[in-house]
Amino acid sequence: MSEPPGPPRTGDYYRVQSDLPGRFQQPETWRGGYRSRARNPLYRTTNQTYGSRPPTVHEMPTTFNGVSDKFSEAAIKCGMFRNNGLNTHIEKSYVTGTDNLITAQDHLNFHRSYNMNGPSHSA
Repeated sequence: MSEPPGPPRTGDYYRVQSDLPGRFQQPETWRGGYRSRARNPLYRTTNQTYGSRPPTVHEMPTTFNGVSDKFSEAAIKCGMFRNNGLNTHIEKSYVTGTDNLITAQDHLNFHRSYNMNGPSHSA
């Protein structure tokens, strides 16, 4: 007696790369957020409908081109770039702008909205 056929594999339907990882050959092993919760159908989009279903062999990639981790390995050894330069940029204050000059004598005159006579221009 022959064994019943197992779950479909990507290689059964498509020509795949010889060293394709097993997770791409067997899409039924993918466990993700494929459960659909009851949502208001008025606001349901087609992308939500498509994304609620798990992948089949017809949506799986047939090639796998991994990315080299050469940069990450170098960053682990010597660390990421850090700028230790001096910041000479003058930051703009939202309280004291260009039209409001404050002196040491003006303790309560720190913003033009609090002074009905206008900003203090004493320089």
